[in-house]
Amino acid sequence: MNDGLRECGVTQRTWGWLAAVIDVVLIVLFALVGRSSHGESESALALWTTAYPFLAGWAIGYVTSGAWARPLRFWPTGVVVWILTVFVGLAIRVATGQGDVDGNPLPISFVIVATIVLAVFLLGWRGIARLVLRALDRRNAVAGTDVR
Repeated sequence: MNDGLRECGVTQRTWGWLAAVIDVVLIVLFALVGRSSHGESESALALWTTAYPFLAGWAIGYVTSGAWARPLRFWPTGVVVWILTVFVGLAIRVATGQGDVDGNPLPISFVIVATIVLAVFLLGWRGIARLVLRALDRRNAVAGTDVR
């Protein structure tokens, strides 16, 4: 399957790095929005405390899925990165006592929100990128040009 990864002169290696940066920024944004919506401190240390469990899960998912080699793929890349980001992130939060609400170390509402938001973030941008690259491929095919 053509992922269009070399579109506009962008190499697969560049896409791999770009995917990593986009994923990390979106995970930090998830943590920032979460802290902000609960009126919690937005200091760098507080943000790091919230984000690092999910970043650890993301790193495991990125390596496990071989994301650098196929960064825009939903399967296995996007799904593995997403699931491990959520699973490992939640496990670390529980192990470190983060997010305890009235004695509940893992409120179901947070599990649902984290799962959905991180799915939208980590799978959504990949879907949008693939659609844009396919549209560019079609446009170039119609125009009779190939930028690769």
